[in-house]
Amino acid sequence: MERIKELYQKHKEIINYLVFGAAATFLNWIVYSVLVKGFLVNENVSNIVAWAFAVALAFITNKWWVFESKNRDKQVILKEGFSFLGSRLATGIVEIGLFPILKAAGLNQSFLGVEGFVAKITITIIVIILNYIFSKFIVFKKEK
Repeated sequence: MERIKELYQKHKEIINYLVFGAAATFLNWIVYSVLVKGFLVNENVSNIVAWAFAVALAFITNKWWVFESKNRDKQVILKEGFSFLGSRLATGIVEIGLFPILKAAGLNQSFLGVEGFVAKITITIIVIILNYIFSKFIVFKKEK
């Protein structure tokens, strides 16, 4: 048990990023799936709505638990919020733009009965990596 605690402390940021990132990703996938399958909403519209839900959850978890930016100053929160939103808009554009391209390239297969889900999974991997880079080095960058 001590070894696990040591490993967690050593890699806390990346572990928390992956855990909370998985939560945001699953929220994204669930919202997308419910809208497409349950409410018959267009895939692209569902993708945008799912992205917005995931971004809101990601900001909260990234700020407080991943990058531990505990500053409650209104100006700092606004700066982080706008910076986070800007970086997520950039990766959101990647996600939204890449989705139809990947579907057209042959990744339009359904998974769990949801059309286009293979493209959605592929995009998610790319976006997770980009989001970590932006969050660590731009949004929640530690001041020296």
